[in-house]
Amino acid sequence: MVAEMVMESVFAIADIFWVSKLGADSVATVGITESMLALIYAVAIGVSIGATATVARRTGEKDPEGAASAAVQAIALGIALAIPIGITGALLAPRLLTYMGGSPTLVATGSRYTAIMLGGNVVIMLLFLINAIFRGAGDAAIAMRVLWFAHILNIVLGPCFIFGLGPFPKLGVTGAALATTIGRGSGVLFQLWTLGRGRGRVVIRRRHLKLDPAVMLRMLKLSGNAMFQVLIGTASWIGLVRIISGFGSAALAGYTIGIRIIVFALLPSWGMSNAAATMVGQALGARKPERAERAVWKAGLYNLMFLGSVQVIFILFPTQIIGLFTHDPNVLPYGVDTLRIVACGFLFYAFGMVLTQSFNGAGDTWTPTIINLFVFWLWELPLAYVLAIVFGLGPRGVFLAITIAFSSLAVVSALVFRRGKWKGKAV
Repeated sequence: MVAEMVMESVFAIADIFWVSKLGADSVATVGITESMLALIYAVAIGVSIGATATVARRTGEKDPEGAASAAVQAIALGIALAIPIGITGALLAPRLLTYMGGSPTLVATGSRYTAIMLGGNVVIMLLFLINAIFRGAGDAAIAMRVLWFAHILNIVLGPCFIFGLGPFPKLGVTGAALATTIGRGSGVLFQLWTLGRGRGRVVIRRRHLKLDPAVMLRMLKLSGNAMFQVLIGTASWIGLVRIISGFGSAALAGYTIGIRIIVFALLPSWGMSNAAATMVGQALGARKPERAERAVWKAGLYNLMFLGSVQVIFILFPTQIIGLFTHDPNVLPYGVDTLRIVACGFLFYAFGMVLTQSFNGAGDTWTPTIINLFVFWLWELPLAYVLAIVFGLGPRGVFLAITIAFSSLAVVSALVFRRGKWKGKAV
């Protein structure tokens, strides 16, 4: 799972590296679009959490037929949710960029990028969802191979479509969206082929290709809570981007580069967190809650060791790292501030990420939803506005709010986790 997320990290860095060569407006376009895609990620991750919890529990119960049925219901649910989102996003891309504070120049150059990314969201949805099915069953190696295949293709196609290398058209920032969609779409085809060939722990046959209202209803309930949980966090990112965009494209570009680098560091940690979630689900399915709890604390410790090392690098060498992506004197300081300030909370993030995913792996999606609601909407967003606007700290106020909020999330999650109510959750 860590190796799977490493490739996701490499893609995020490679993508912004090439786009940064096109200027601040192009980078800002990616930043604004990513904040809107966060809503799609919320839906995808929400359904994925429900799928992982259900498939892991059926796997722990030695019920492969139930796991296959759950997989089919999850895929059908994901497609049904992706279609209306794609149509709306593709048609309203220019207006959405304007609402998010994009300048007329940014809207003119970036609307096609946004339309492709939002319109093709079904590949994002299915890539997340089917890999969650593999992970829930314990087939993490398959999920890893899927993402490596999809993102290697993406990384190769990116500069070809952006700069018009060889026979490829020169499409600028639009080319980045096209490369991403093709790469992810190819990954989805690989996933579907793997599910049908019969060599993994989840095997989908013709008899499974029917809707099961009972299974879908249970998964929808789990996924609905999880979607709302992730939506709370991702919607807060939209609010943060809206605040930062008020300080100009340079501030937004620096923030976008900094956050992509931070994502590069955090995604492997999500691999550790996903592993903990799978082990919790399977251990509870096998009626071994003590084993589930041990797995969570051990994963948190490993995550702490990893992110602690990354934190030191980001705090000591932010200028050199951001300098690999931009030399623009207007953009560079904002990227440096993002990297240095947000990295100060990495030790808290290490346990917070694992604990949140462990609740979800147990099927207790409501607890982290409540925590996210208070931490992000009632704490992070107001704090960011007050620090940035009222106290006059500018973008630095937003970066400080991110660090404080995620650190608060980790502390609250640890206190709730130790109460142990998640151990009795039925799925």
